[in-house]
Amino acid sequence: MTLTASVHRPEADDATAAGAGAGPGAEPLAAGARPDDRGDRTRDADGLAVASFVLGLVGLLVMNVLLGPAAIVMAVLALVRSTSRRGRALLGLALGIADLVVLAFLVAGNGVVAWNFGG
Repeated sequence: MTLTASVHRPEADDATAAGAGAGPGAEPLAAGARPDDRGDRTRDADGLAVASFVLGLVGLLVMNVLLGPAAIVMAVLALVRSTSRRGRALLGLALGIADLVVLAFLVAGNGVVAWNFGG
């Protein structure tokens, strides 16, 4: 029978706690931040990118006065938070701007902020 003793190395624990064991090129964590905080932040930014795309797309058809600016704000927030879905955020930004352009044409043509499908 062999007994083994564990050896505690405090310098290894300090390096891991500081984020040095996260791999090459990893950014150090902010004070008080948990290692999974960056994943949550990226996931939130990805959600904003998708939401801006969907709101911009729907805003082309209905309620462009509300959905266009909302799509623009969400796309900018997603881009500022470094989303991994950068293309979708840029599409959301473009669609939000297109919503406002459609609104401008409708106001110029009808004189009111309203859709008119009839002749």
